[in-house]
Amino acid sequence: MSVPARAYLSIGEVLGKLRSDFPDVTISKIRFLESEGLIEPQRTPSGYRKFTTTDLERLRYVLLAQRDQYLPLKVIKENLEAIDRGLQPASTPGNAPTPRLATIDGSLAPSAFIEQTEMRLSRDELLANSGITEEQLLELETYGLIQIRGRHYDGDALTVAKVVAEIAAFGIEGRHLRAFKTAADREVGLVEQVITPLLRQKNPESKARAQEVSREIASLSVRLHAALVRSGLNRAR
Repeated sequence: MSVPARAYLSIGEVLGKLRSDFPDVTISKIRFLESEGLIEPQRTPSGYRKFTTTDLERLRYVLLAQRDQYLPLKVIKENLEAIDRGLQPASTPGNAPTPRLATIDGSLAPSAFIEQTEMRLSRDELLANSGITEEQLLELETYGLIQIRGRHYDGDALTVAKVVAEIAAFGIEGRHLRAFKTAADREVGLVEQVITPLLRQKNPESKARAQEVSREIASLSVRLHAALVRSGLNRAR
């Protein structure tokens, strides 16, 4: 979807919005931060910078981190990279970032750009934050319960791994959970049957409706599954 023309800010307008909180900021400073790779504004055909609200909030983050925490640009850049992957930057430089499972301090994590990200974890980060072992992860991958997407694992992979770590305390292993994967695949197939006609219409409204329907059916299927399991356990008593 294209962005309306006035959704963009010129470098002068960005400077005006930052000056009240950061009186010392200059156009040269903004250009320097761009040259260091902390922001990447788009360009007009004639070469003028076009800043989005996301660029503006990233600049606020950088300036706050410099002013309030005295962080060097290298650390700030690492923090931004973590945020872009849906992680919470380490509170102490040198420590590993952690998955952001709740809103983090808005003073140094502007929601305007955090909410646009999707969690992306390395293999070591997934293991460290889930509590499962390398052997367990290999087993889960073998049975298709966890899949790597490109070079990273997403938030769903972390959720699965965390649940497996907890359920393992009851002697349940990855191989025992294949039935869950099979049932989930069948539910996905059912949802796809419902939304496929909408996706074939090839217009933004239909695609948005398909996403809404997909989320609603997924929510209902989770409730149904929980009720059926609960009912079955009650009958077994």
